[in-house]
Amino acid sequence: MAKDVSSQSDISKMKTQPDGSFKRADSSFRNFIEPGGKFEAEKGRYHLYVSYACPWATRTLIVRKLKGLEELIPVSVVSPRMGAHGWPFASVDAFPDSDVDPLYKAEHVKDLYLKADPDYSGRFTVPILWDKKHHTIVNNESSEIIRIFNTAFNDLVSAEKAKLHFYPDHLKAEIDELNDWIYPNINNGVYRSGFATTQEAYGKAVVEVFDALEKLEKILDGKDYLVGGQLTEADIRLWVTIIRFDPVYVGHFKCNFKTIRGGYPAIHRWMKQLYWNNDAFKSSTNFDHIKTHYYWSHKSINPTQIVPLGPKPHVEPL
Repeated sequence: MAKDVSSQSDISKMKTQPDGSFKRADSSFRNFIEPGGKFEAEKGRYHLYVSYACPWATRTLIVRKLKGLEELIPVSVVSPRMGAHGWPFASVDAFPDSDVDPLYKAEHVKDLYLKADPDYSGRFTVPILWDKKHHTIVNNESSEIIRIFNTAFNDLVSAEKAKLHFYPDHLKAEIDELNDWIYPNINNGVYRSGFATTQEAYGKAVVEVFDALEKLEKILDGKDYLVGGQLTEADIRLWVTIIRFDPVYVGHFKCNFKTIRGGYPAIHRWMKQLYWNNDAFKSSTNFDHIKTHYYWSHKSINPTQIVPLGPKPHVEPL
């Protein structure tokens, strides 16, 4: 008899902390692609599994395109309608712009995790960087996958793409400092607000979100990028949350002190410029997947599963 993994796949069974706060579990597969290691850079060896809905997964799509890795690393997109078995592939939920698993005909992302490790005990998350040679997961931590994509395949892409560096040595300290407060207070802060189950836990989290946005507004005033006058991973990591803020987090996660478009002109301009001027950002953003996932999948927050039509437009023009 197959073991019950519903506590790992069913978001309705997700537990909060005793005080009602949400704590995200750490990722489990943390390998890197490097010369002489178990996982080396090879064309066609790796496969990326993502959801357009998931901000963490979207980070990897953006860097994959920026670095010209589309032909080296194929990608498969799951349906946004996460149910009791977690993220489904199109074979069991043929949502527009979702894919069938081309490697193993898996029905759900959980099948890949259990293929990699039958005793896996964490949540079945995306993104997944998969190795077709060893039939296992290389890495499922988005912040590390984008660094793998940033440098590991430079010998296999054009010289122009290889020169692009989103975590350059001279900016590492500043990028790390930004990431250290943007991740807990904004990227994960919206989740801590939305998944809180007590008024106190929600109140603490939502205040931290907007305190961080106020700080961010000052940093981006008159600037196109967060640090160094150039696009870095700090922009990519932040942007995936900001693009979802007005369509999802304001209403669904109760982050409603202000909207980005109405309350933060510098952040709004920065977000729009990346969306409209860089196709790696725009092409990785699918608002049908984004809104459907949050409003349909989180029945504890939105039991009717009604997906709102607005805001209109999803992204305002420049």
